[in-house]
Amino acid sequence: MPHPLRLLADHATARIRAWVLGVFPRGRSGIDYDAPAGDPGLFGPGSVTWRIHADFPGMLAGGLCALMLQTLHPRALAGVWDHSNFREDLMGRLRRTTDFVAGTTYAPLAEAERLIARVRGIHAKVAGATADGVPYRADEPDLLTWVHVTESYAFLQGYRRYCREVPASVADTYFDEVARVALALGARDVPRSERAVRTYFAAQRPQLRYDARSREVLDVLAHMRLPVPMAGLSRDVFLGAGAALLPDWAATMLRRTSAQSLHAQVSARALAAIAPLFRAALTDGIAGRARARVSRPHARP
Repeated sequence: MPHPLRLLADHATARIRAWVLGVFPRGRSGIDYDAPAGDPGLFGPGSVTWRIHADFPGMLAGGLCALMLQTLHPRALAGVWDHSNFREDLMGRLRRTTDFVAGTTYAPLAEAERLIARVRGIHAKVAGATADGVPYRADEPDLLTWVHVTESYAFLQGYRRYCREVPASVADTYFDEVARVALALGARDVPRSERAVRTYFAAQRPQLRYDARSREVLDVLAHMRLPVPMAGLSRDVFLGAGAALLPDWAATMLRRTSAQSLHAQVSARALAAIAPLFRAALTDGIAGRARARVSRPHARP
């Protein structure tokens, strides 16, 4: 008979697996991660990117942190405000972003390039003006760089906080690797090291602001409905864990209260404690499928 602790662990991982599949159902993207055999995609199994993007807790918390950061850029936020149904389907937006990151990370090369071309086509049609009348286009290189840097920064911090420490040299390799996706989308002057990211954020801060639009998007995020049991608790833990990754200057700009800061720290400790259960529950995820694809020999003609 299995040990009671083993039964408890199995029950917990089964519940977590059901939770993850409830939020991110399999097969929704239509991406084939299993073929062609031997295709390493944009990065390959030896990359730092494959390692960091395989950690679900860090990636989800990091993605939420990136969203919070992105609300501070008026022109980037205007594109979401004017051309997105985030009020009615924020979960759908999160899923599409997740599909893009997973696809460009782990899909075969042709599929990753198709995803990038598709997003470039979407960006080319998105244009407008901020509430102050400042024009924007979603395919502006500097806006693409902002979105990329907020995401890559937050994914790395999520991995560091909820998985394991990342030495500075490995972090630099990560930023250098993922820059190729940003550049393929049309970004420019993409920072390719941790120091360059810090310098980039410092240069961007004068144009950032927290305004009524920022508040509304964050309010929608705080009340997002997840299609899982204990949806409110799950949302609050991951949102708090994401907020715990914010750089101090961003937390200040977002006017985080002392109560919110305390909640973020409690949530971060809670997620760090249960993160190993997520990894145990998701051993057959996309990263594993991609590794199996690469390890299979090419079919002979």
